[in-house]
Amino acid sequence: MSFQDIKFSKEELARYDRHIIIPEFGIESQKKLKAAKVLVIGSGGLGSPVLLYLAAAGIGTIGIVDFDVVDGSNLQRQVLFGINEIGQPKVEAAKRRLESLNPHIKLNLYNVHLNSQNALDIVKDYDVIADGTDNFPTRYLVNDASVLLNKPNVYASIFQFEGQVSVFNYTNQKGETGPNYRDLYPVPPPPGLVPSCAEGGVLGVLPGIIGSLQALEVIKVITGVGETLSGRFFIFDALNFETRTFNIKRREDNPVNGKNPTITELIDYEQFCGMRAVEEKPLKEIDAKELYQWQVQGKKFELIDVREPHEYEIVNIGGELIPLATVLDNADRFDSNTDIVVYCKGGVRSAKAIRQLEEKFGYKNLYNLKGGIISYIDQVQPELTKY
Repeated sequence: MSFQDIKFSKEELARYDRHIIIPEFGIESQKKLKAAKVLVIGSGGLGSPVLLYLAAAGIGTIGIVDFDVVDGSNLQRQVLFGINEIGQPKVEAAKRRLESLNPHIKLNLYNVHLNSQNALDIVKDYDVIADGTDNFPTRYLVNDASVLLNKPNVYASIFQFEGQVSVFNYTNQKGETGPNYRDLYPVPPPPGLVPSCAEGGVLGVLPGIIGSLQALEVIKVITGVGETLSGRFFIFDALNFETRTFNIKRREDNPVNGKNPTITELIDYEQFCGMRAVEEKPLKEIDAKELYQWQVQGKKFELIDVREPHEYEIVNIGGELIPLATVLDNADRFDSNTDIVVYCKGGVRSAKAIRQLEEKFGYKNLYNLKGGIISYIDQVQPELTKY
Protein backbone atom coordinates (compact mmCIF):
# COMPACT_ATOMS: atom_id res chain seq x y z
CA MET A 1 0.00 0.00 0.00
CA SER A 2 1.35 3.42 -0.95
CA PHE A 3 1.18 6.25 1.55
CA GLN A 4 -1.48 8.00 -0.60
CA ASP A 5 -3.90 5.18 0.23
CA ILE A 6 -3.42 5.57 3.99
CA LYS A 7 -6.56 6.46 5.95
CA PHE A 8 -6.89 7.84 9.48
CA SER A 9 -9.58 7.30 12.06
CA LYS A 10 -11.09 10.29 13.87
CA GLU A 11 -9.00 9.41 16.91
CA GLU A 12 -5.81 9.42 14.85
CA LEU A 13 -6.64 12.73 13.18
CA ALA A 14 -7.16 14.27 16.61
CA ARG A 15 -3.93 12.72 17.92
CA TYR A 16 -1.76 13.97 15.05
CA ASP A 17 -3.46 17.35 14.64
CA ARG A 18 -0.39 19.31 15.80
CA HIS A 19 1.62 17.65 13.04
CA ILE A 20 -1.01 18.05 10.35
CA ILE A 21 -1.53 21.78 10.90
CA ILE A 22 2.16 22.53 10.23
CA PRO A 23 2.16 23.88 6.65
CA GLU A 24 5.48 22.24 5.75
CA PHE A 25 4.38 18.89 7.20
CA GLY A 26 0.66 18.36 6.73
CA ILE A 27 -1.45 15.28 6.15
CA GLU A 28 0.84 13.89 3.45
CA SER A 29 3.81 13.63 5.80
CA GLN A 30 1.65 12.06 8.47
CA LYS A 31 0.53 9.45 5.94
CA LYS A 32 4.17 8.69 5.18
CA LEU A 33 4.82 8.10 8.88
CA LYS A 34 1.91 5.70 9.15
CA ALA A 35 3.03 3.80 6.05
CA ALA A 36 6.63 3.54 7.27
CA LYS A 37 8.38 0.60 8.91
CA VAL A 38 11.27 1.50 11.23
CA LEU A 39 13.62 -0.96 12.91
CA VAL A 40 15.09 0.29 16.20
CA ILE A 41 18.13 -1.71 17.26
CA GLY A 42 18.54 -1.43 21.01
CA SER A 43 15.93 -0.21 23.47
CA GLY A 44 18.33 1.19 26.06
CA GLY A 45 19.55 4.74 26.60
CA LEU A 46 19.13 5.84 22.98
CA GLY A 47 16.38 3.39 22.10
CA SER A 48 14.14 4.67 24.89
CA PRO A 49 13.60 8.22 23.54
CA VAL A 50 13.73 7.02 19.93
CA LEU A 51 10.96 4.49 20.53
CA LEU A 52 8.84 6.85 22.61
CA TYR A 53 8.93 9.67 20.08
CA LEU A 54 8.55 7.49 16.98
CA ALA A 55 5.57 5.75 18.55
CA ALA A 56 4.05 9.05 19.60
CA ALA A 57 4.66 10.50 16.13
CA GLY A 58 2.67 7.72 14.48
CA ILE A 59 5.21 5.46 12.78
CA GLY A 60 2.94 2.67 11.49
CA THR A 61 5.24 -0.28 12.19
CA ILE A 62 8.14 -0.33 14.63
CA GLY A 63 10.49 -3.27 15.08
CA ILE A 64 12.46 -3.55 18.33
CA VAL A 65 15.65 -5.63 18.54
CA ASP A 66 17.01 -6.28 22.04
CA PHE A 67 17.87 -9.50 23.88
CA ASP A 68 18.57 -7.88 27.26
CA VAL A 69 16.44 -7.62 30.40
CA VAL A 70 15.70 -4.50 32.42
CA ASP A 71 18.22 -3.89 35.20
CA GLY A 72 18.01 -1.40 38.05
CA SER A 73 21.13 0.38 36.79
CA ASN A 74 19.33 1.07 33.49
CA LEU A 75 16.73 3.36 35.05
CA GLN A 76 19.12 6.30 35.41
CA ARG A 77 18.78 6.89 31.65
CA GLN A 78 16.42 4.33 30.06
CA VAL A 79 13.18 6.23 30.62
CA LEU A 80 11.14 3.69 28.69
CA PHE A 81 11.16 1.45 31.78
CA GLY A 82 10.17 1.62 35.44
CA ILE A 83 10.99 -0.32 38.58
CA ASN A 84 8.16 -2.77 37.94
CA GLU A 85 9.90 -3.97 34.75
CA ILE A 86 13.21 -4.91 36.42
CA GLY A 87 14.14 -8.43 35.38
CA GLN A 88 11.73 -8.49 32.43
CA PRO A 89 12.77 -8.72 28.75
CA LYS A 90 13.22 -5.21 27.43
CA VAL A 91 11.29 -5.83 24.21
CA GLU A 92 8.21 -6.96 26.14
CA ALA A 93 8.39 -4.09 28.62
CA ALA A 94 8.87 -1.67 25.72
CA LYS A 95 5.84 -3.07 23.90
CA ARG A 96 3.55 -2.51 26.89
CA ARG A 97 4.76 1.06 27.34
CA LEU A 98 4.47 1.97 23.68
CA GLU A 99 1.02 0.43 23.29
CA SER A 100 -0.15 2.54 26.20
CA LEU A 101 1.29 5.58 24.46
CA ASN A 102 -0.18 4.91 21.02
CA PRO A 103 -2.57 2.01 20.32
CA HIS A 104 -2.69 2.83 16.60
CA ILE A 105 0.74 1.40 15.73
CA LYS A 106 2.09 -2.11 15.14
CA LEU A 107 5.06 -3.42 17.12
CA ASN A 108 7.31 -6.32 16.08
CA LEU A 109 9.57 -7.79 18.76
CA TYR A 110 12.93 -9.48 18.21
CA ASN A 111 14.21 -10.80 21.53
CA VAL A 112 17.42 -12.01 19.89
CA HIS A 113 21.07 -11.14 19.64
CA LEU A 114 21.50 -9.48 16.24
CA ASN A 115 24.28 -11.27 14.37
CA SER A 116 25.56 -12.07 10.91
CA GLN A 117 23.18 -15.03 10.62
CA ASN A 118 19.89 -13.19 11.30
CA ALA A 119 20.56 -9.50 10.55
CA LEU A 120 19.64 -9.50 6.85
CA ASP A 121 16.41 -11.41 7.46
CA ILE A 122 15.34 -8.89 10.10
CA VAL A 123 16.52 -5.68 8.42
CA LYS A 124 15.08 -6.45 4.97
CA ASP A 125 11.46 -5.85 6.05
CA TYR A 126 12.03 -2.24 7.17
CA ASP A 127 12.33 1.13 5.43
CA VAL A 128 14.65 2.85 7.91
CA ILE A 129 17.07 1.52 10.53
CA ALA A 130 17.77 3.41 13.77
CA ASP A 131 21.04 2.20 15.28
CA GLY A 132 21.19 2.70 19.04
CA THR A 133 23.80 0.04 19.77
CA ASP A 134 26.71 0.47 22.17
CA ASN A 135 29.40 -1.84 20.76
CA PHE A 136 31.51 -1.95 17.63
CA PRO A 137 30.64 -5.43 16.33
CA THR A 138 26.92 -4.62 16.18
CA ARG A 139 27.56 -1.12 14.87
CA TYR A 140 29.52 -2.42 11.87
CA LEU A 141 27.03 -5.24 11.41
CA VAL A 142 24.12 -2.80 11.23
CA ASN A 143 26.01 -0.56 8.83
CA ASP A 144 26.92 -3.37 6.45
CA ALA A 145 23.44 -4.91 6.52
CA SER A 146 21.95 -1.48 5.76
CA VAL A 147 24.30 -0.94 2.82
CA LEU A 148 23.85 -4.44 1.39
CA LEU A 149 20.06 -4.01 1.56
CA ASN A 150 20.10 -0.33 0.53
CA LYS A 151 18.43 0.95 3.71
CA PRO A 152 19.06 4.35 5.33
CA ASN A 153 20.73 4.00 8.71
CA VAL A 154 20.09 6.74 11.27
CA TYR A 155 23.04 6.48 13.64
CA ALA A 156 23.67 7.80 17.15
CA SER A 157 26.09 7.08 19.95
CA ILE A 158 26.74 8.42 23.45
CA PHE A 159 29.59 8.34 25.96
CA GLN A 160 29.91 10.22 29.23
CA PHE A 161 29.11 13.86 28.18
CA GLU A 162 29.29 13.51 24.39
CA GLY A 163 26.77 12.41 21.78
CA GLN A 164 26.98 11.88 18.02
CA VAL A 165 24.33 11.71 15.29
CA SER A 166 24.40 11.13 11.55
CA VAL A 167 22.39 9.61 8.71
CA PHE A 168 24.21 6.93 6.74
CA ASN A 169 23.50 5.33 3.37
CA TYR A 170 20.71 7.78 2.54
CA THR A 171 19.66 8.15 -1.08
CA ASN A 172 18.33 11.62 -1.89
CA GLN A 173 15.76 12.63 -4.50
CA LYS A 174 18.49 12.88 -7.14
CA GLY A 175 19.36 9.21 -6.59
CA GLU A 176 22.66 10.07 -4.91
CA THR A 177 23.59 7.80 -1.99
CA GLY A 178 25.48 9.43 0.85
CA PRO A 179 28.32 8.04 2.95
CA ASN A 180 28.00 5.26 5.50
CA TYR A 181 29.70 4.41 8.78
CA ARG A 182 32.69 2.81 7.05
CA ASP A 183 33.35 6.05 5.17
CA LEU A 184 33.87 7.62 8.58
CA TYR A 185 35.55 4.67 10.32
CA PRO A 186 36.71 2.03 7.79
CA VAL A 187 37.94 -0.21 10.60
CA PRO A 188 37.28 -0.25 14.34
CA PRO A 189 39.76 1.06 16.93
CA PRO A 190 42.02 -1.42 18.73
CA PRO A 191 40.25 -3.48 21.42
CA GLY A 192 40.03 -1.69 24.76
CA LEU A 193 40.88 1.76 23.38
CA VAL A 194 37.26 2.99 23.56
CA PRO A 195 35.39 1.89 26.71
CA SER A 196 31.68 1.17 26.68
CA CYS A 197 29.11 3.21 28.57
CA ALA A 198 28.96 0.42 31.16
CA GLU A 199 32.67 0.92 31.80
CA GLY A 200 32.97 4.68 31.33
CA GLY A 201 29.51 5.89 32.26
CA VAL A 202 27.10 8.30 30.63
CA LEU A 203 25.20 11.32 31.96
CA GLY A 204 21.60 10.13 32.21
CA VAL A 205 20.02 13.07 30.37
CA LEU A 206 22.41 12.81 27.38
CA PRO A 207 20.73 9.85 25.64
CA GLY A 208 17.43 11.73 25.94
CA ILE A 209 18.91 14.63 24.00
CA ILE A 210 20.73 12.54 21.39
CA GLY A 211 17.96 9.96 21.05
CA SER A 212 15.46 12.72 20.37
CA LEU A 213 17.71 14.06 17.60
CA GLN A 214 17.97 10.54 16.22
CA ALA A 215 14.17 10.24 16.16
CA LEU A 216 14.01 13.62 14.42
CA GLU A 217 16.31 12.39 11.66
CA VAL A 218 14.23 9.23 11.22
CA ILE A 219 11.12 11.39 10.72
CA LYS A 220 12.93 13.63 8.23
CA VAL A 221 14.21 10.64 6.26
CA ILE A 222 10.69 9.20 6.01
CA THR A 223 8.82 12.40 5.19
CA GLY A 224 11.43 14.27 3.15
CA VAL A 225 10.75 17.34 5.26
CA GLY A 226 13.85 19.41 5.92
CA GLU A 227 17.48 18.47 5.31
CA THR A 228 18.84 15.32 6.90
CA LEU A 229 22.31 14.80 8.40
CA SER A 230 23.36 12.68 5.42
CA GLY A 231 26.97 13.59 4.62
CA ARG A 232 27.31 15.36 7.97
CA PHE A 233 28.41 14.19 11.40
CA PHE A 234 26.96 16.07 14.37
CA ILE A 235 28.71 16.10 17.76
CA PHE A 236 27.22 17.50 20.97
CA ASP A 237 29.34 18.24 24.06
CA ALA A 238 26.93 18.46 26.98
CA LEU A 239 29.62 19.53 29.43
CA ASN A 240 30.42 22.76 27.57
CA PHE A 241 27.20 22.94 25.55
CA GLU A 242 29.10 23.06 22.30
CA THR A 243 28.17 21.52 18.97
CA ARG A 244 30.28 20.70 15.92
CA THR A 245 29.24 19.38 12.54
CA PHE A 246 31.73 17.75 10.17
CA ASN A 247 31.21 16.95 6.52
CA ILE A 248 31.70 13.32 5.46
CA LYS A 249 32.38 12.10 1.95
CA ARG A 250 32.22 8.67 0.40
CA ARG A 251 35.53 6.83 0.21
CA GLU A 252 36.60 4.95 -2.88
CA ASP A 253 38.25 2.30 -0.68
CA ASN A 254 35.07 1.63 1.34
CA PRO A 255 35.06 -2.18 1.60
CA VAL A 256 31.26 -2.44 1.34
CA ASN A 257 30.34 -0.04 -1.47
CA GLY A 258 33.55 1.57 -2.70
CA LYS A 259 35.11 1.12 -6.14
CA ASN A 260 36.25 -2.42 -5.40
CA PRO A 261 34.09 -3.76 -2.56
CA THR A 262 35.49 -6.75 -0.70
CA ILE A 263 32.52 -7.32 1.60
CA THR A 264 29.54 -8.80 -0.21
CA GLU A 265 28.02 -10.60 2.75
CA LEU A 266 28.01 -10.14 6.52
CA ILE A 267 31.26 -11.19 8.20
CA ASP A 268 32.43 -12.32 11.64
CA TYR A 269 32.24 -8.92 13.32
CA GLU A 270 33.58 -10.01 16.70
CA GLN A 271 36.87 -11.07 15.12
CA PHE A 272 36.84 -8.03 12.82
CA CYS A 273 36.62 -5.78 15.89
CA GLY A 274 39.44 -7.63 17.62
CA MET A 275 37.23 -9.56 20.00
CA ARG A 276 37.60 -13.22 20.74
CA ALA A 277 35.50 -15.61 18.72
CA VAL A 278 32.95 -17.92 20.25
CA GLU A 279 35.40 -20.84 20.23
CA GLU A 280 37.34 -19.20 23.07
CA LYS A 281 38.11 -21.59 25.91
CA PRO A 282 35.23 -21.38 28.39
CA LEU A 283 35.78 -20.20 31.93
CA LYS A 284 35.14 -22.35 34.96
CA GLU A 285 31.89 -21.17 36.47
CA ILE A 286 29.92 -21.64 39.64
CA ASP A 287 26.31 -20.60 40.12
CA ALA A 288 24.83 -18.90 43.16
CA LYS A 289 23.38 -22.05 44.73
CA GLU A 290 26.65 -23.94 44.34
CA LEU A 291 28.51 -21.06 45.98
CA TYR A 292 26.03 -21.11 48.84
CA GLN A 293 26.64 -24.84 49.31
CA TRP A 294 30.38 -24.19 49.51
CA GLN A 295 29.70 -21.61 52.17
CA VAL A 296 27.40 -23.71 54.37
CA GLN A 297 29.63 -26.77 54.02
CA GLY A 298 32.65 -24.81 55.18
CA LYS A 299 34.66 -25.51 52.03
CA LYS A 300 37.99 -23.71 51.91
CA PHE A 301 37.94 -21.06 49.18
CA GLU A 302 38.45 -17.35 48.62
CA LEU A 303 35.84 -14.85 47.44
CA ILE A 304 36.99 -11.85 45.38
CA ASP A 305 34.80 -8.86 44.44
CA VAL A 306 36.06 -6.93 41.37
CA ARG A 307 33.42 -4.18 41.42
CA GLU A 308 34.08 -0.55 42.35
CA PRO A 309 34.17 0.70 45.97
CA HIS A 310 30.86 2.59 45.66
CA GLU A 311 29.16 -0.60 44.46
CA TYR A 312 30.66 -2.52 47.36
CA GLU A 313 29.22 0.01 49.78
CA ILE A 314 25.71 -0.47 48.34
CA VAL A 315 25.74 -4.23 48.84
CA ASN A 316 28.33 -6.98 49.24
CA ILE A 317 28.47 -10.66 50.15
CA GLY A 318 31.73 -10.64 52.04
CA GLY A 319 34.21 -10.86 49.19
CA GLU A 320 37.59 -9.16 49.31
CA LEU A 321 37.36 -5.98 47.21
CA ILE A 322 39.88 -5.80 44.36
CA PRO A 323 38.46 -3.55 41.59
CA LEU A 324 38.95 -4.85 38.06
CA ALA A 325 41.41 -2.10 37.08
CA THR A 326 43.72 -3.16 39.92
CA VAL A 327 43.49 -6.95 39.54
CA LEU A 328 46.81 -7.49 37.75
CA ASP A 329 48.64 -5.22 40.19
CA ASN A 330 47.23 -7.32 43.04
CA ALA A 331 47.83 -10.75 41.53
CA ASP A 332 49.87 -11.75 44.58
CA ARG A 333 46.65 -11.66 46.63
CA PHE A 334 45.25 -14.57 44.57
CA ASP A 335 46.36 -17.87 46.10
CA SER A 336 47.08 -20.34 43.30
CA ASN A 337 46.62 -23.27 45.69
CA THR A 338 43.05 -22.44 46.81
CA ASP A 339 39.84 -22.32 44.83
CA ILE A 340 38.86 -18.69 44.22
CA VAL A 341 35.40 -17.41 43.25
CA VAL A 342 35.50 -14.05 41.47
CA TYR A 343 32.35 -11.99 41.08
CA CYS A 344 31.05 -8.61 39.96
CA LYS A 345 27.55 -7.29 39.38
CA GLY A 346 26.50 -9.55 36.52
CA GLY A 347 29.52 -11.69 35.65
CA VAL A 348 31.14 -9.68 32.85
CA ARG A 349 33.89 -7.85 34.73
CA SER A 350 34.73 -10.92 36.79
CA ALA A 351 35.12 -12.96 33.60
CA LYS A 352 37.49 -10.32 32.26
CA ALA A 353 39.50 -10.39 35.48
CA ILE A 354 39.81 -14.17 35.34
CA ARG A 355 40.98 -14.13 31.72
CA GLN A 356 43.61 -11.52 32.53
CA LEU A 357 44.94 -13.57 35.44
CA GLU A 358 44.87 -16.84 33.52
CA GLU A 359 46.67 -15.37 30.50
CA LYS A 360 49.35 -13.47 32.40
CA PHE A 361 49.95 -15.69 35.42
CA GLY A 362 48.55 -19.08 34.42
CA TYR A 363 45.94 -19.41 37.18
CA LYS A 364 43.83 -22.58 36.96
CA ASN A 365 41.82 -22.30 40.17
CA LEU A 366 39.53 -19.36 39.37
CA TYR A 367 35.73 -19.66 39.17
CA ASN A 368 33.42 -17.00 37.75
CA LEU A 369 30.18 -16.49 39.70
CA LYS A 370 27.53 -16.94 37.03
CA GLY A 371 25.14 -13.96 37.00
CA GLY A 372 27.25 -12.11 39.57
CA ILE A 373 26.04 -10.71 42.86
CA ILE A 374 22.61 -10.00 41.33
CA SER A 375 22.06 -13.71 40.79
CA TYR A 376 23.32 -14.50 44.29
CA ILE A 377 20.88 -12.03 45.85
CA ASP A 378 17.98 -13.40 43.78
CA GLN A 379 18.68 -17.05 44.58
CA VAL A 380 20.28 -17.00 48.01
CA GLN A 381 19.79 -13.74 49.91
CA PRO A 382 16.76 -11.86 48.54
CA GLU A 383 16.68 -9.78 51.73
CA LEU A 384 19.81 -7.94 50.58
CA THR A 385 19.50 -4.67 48.70
CA LYS A 386 19.68 -5.02 44.91
CA TYR A 387 21.09 -2.10 42.97
